[in-house]
Amino acid sequence: MSSDDSSSSSSLSPMLFDVLGSATAGVISRMVTHPLDTAKARLQAPVAFTGGRPTTTFRGPADALLLTYQREGIRALYAGFGAVIIGGTPGTVLYLTGYEYFRDSISSVVMKWNEGNETTSAERKNNKPSLSPVQEFSVYVSSGILAEALACIIYVPVDVVKERMQVQQKVGASQNYQYNGSWDALRQIIRTEGMRGIYKGYGATLASFGPFSALYFMFYEQCKLWSKEYIHQQSQDIETRNRVTVKDGELPLIHLVACSAGSGALASWLTSPLDMAKLRLQVQRGKAATAASITGDGMSQHTEQYRGMIDCLRAAYREGGIRGLYRGAGARVLHFAPAMTITMTCYEKFRAFYAEALG
Repeated sequence: MSSDDSSSSSSLSPMLFDVLGSATAGVISRMVTHPLDTAKARLQAPVAFTGGRPTTTFRGPADALLLTYQREGIRALYAGFGAVIIGGTPGTVLYLTGYEYFRDSISSVVMKWNEGNETTSAERKNNKPSLSPVQEFSVYVSSGILAEALACIIYVPVDVVKERMQVQQKVGASQNYQYNGSWDALRQIIRTEGMRGIYKGYGATLASFGPFSALYFMFYEQCKLWSKEYIHQQSQDIETRNRVTVKDGELPLIHLVACSAGSGALASWLTSPLDMAKLRLQVQRGKAATAASITGDGMSQHTEQYRGMIDCLRAAYREGGIRGLYRGAGARVLHFAPAMTITMTCYEKFRAFYAEALG
């Protein structure tokens, strides 16, 4: 019985360390970078119309941060933070542990498939990687998308509440907000749009963050591989060089920071138009539901400006060309680069810490 308990404990421990590490990383990252996310949301969301075209009241990320703080205080910069911490932390756990699981599972399946391949067998004998570069690329991309699809079960409701809170501004003589907090926003959205409204943006969110996750983990894993090879080659002792394998949690902090920051910046910039389209569709859906509740007949008098993500992207291109598609891209990079740096660095280091402290 004791051996069974020991076996069960050893099999559960790695997952426990991953869960603790990802939860800690998610909380720390959100606390530091949430104001940047608010600036990004306000830059991407049209808040006024001039000549039929959406305009913003901010000139850039720094201007959005400064004016939001001056006009509405620190509370506005952390709008939606409650939803992010309560719901986003479990989402981060699902996201990171899900990626690890999918990556290891798919890699295992591909390596088993390779066992009968003579070329792969020869490569293995020569101490070369078991997966070809194309296979590694496919594993990282597919694992990133699957992890995002899983995490979006939690992320989508959190994202809807967070972004509705972030883009609202004080209006009218009363200078009141539409939502008094994350919980109030959730209740109003469910009342006016129903539970279906909470998950109506699942497809758009996955279409935005799926490519981001695929690109991010592809870049991140490749950067870590380069870092390990670099450290391996720097070893002066040839005998030690052939014997030592550098684990993810053992990579020097500067390497983890460089890998996560560079990957986050590149992936977030490339997918910024998709994020902008997703946000505008969510805001439009909220305005339509609010208009419908005001009329009281269940029929919205709000005219839809966008019919879907493709239509939204086309409209943004017509309004401002490539620059219109990448409106808010700088703020997105300023948010995601440090967010992913803190998240992944804390994740790698804290799960190693928990494994050492609790294992």
